[in-house]
Amino acid sequence: MEKKHANRPFALVLGGSRSGKSTFAENLLAQFCERRVYLATAEARDAEMVNRIEIHRKQRGEGWRTVEEPLDPAAALSNLQDGEGVLIDCLTLWLSNQMEDERDLGLQTDLLLAGLDRLDCPVVMVSNEIGMGLVPETRLGRSFRDAQGLLNQRAATAANLVVFVAAGLPIVLKGQLP
Repeated sequence: MEKKHANRPFALVLGGSRSGKSTFAENLLAQFCERRVYLATAEARDAEMVNRIEIHRKQRGEGWRTVEEPLDPAAALSNLQDGEGVLIDCLTLWLSNQMEDERDLGLQTDLLLAGLDRLDCPVVMVSNEIGMGLVPETRLGRSFRDAQGLLNQRAATAANLVVFVAAGLPIVLKGQLP
């Protein structure tokens, strides 16, 4: 299937926890557009998460419009304004939300990627690379790890730029940095 907007920036930024992937993704999107939408998939379910979200907001600074959507980011992005680009942070939390809601992961991934492909603006997605560590002890942990790996593969196939961030340093896996 040919991508509708193959020439527009469509990036996937991967990395481990605290690898610098979100900061890198924010800076990457800023190179593509001045008006940016931060699509947050996290839900503030406890005080620690409320604090994490607030830290992220402060680090981003000005120039961002925040949209919170834990389950259906593509639908939430259907009303983007002209000249806006979007950062989805992050696919890992989105996947966790999908699993918790017992949704069909293949179908939801299809819907997400098709919705993002319909956008006519720069898109940067952030996701964790979790398959490089120990095999999880529990069945649920292994299922999540496997689903995350499959999601990352599909997102990487759709993207025209894929960057792995380790220790704050980018390693280009596909495409070319601007």
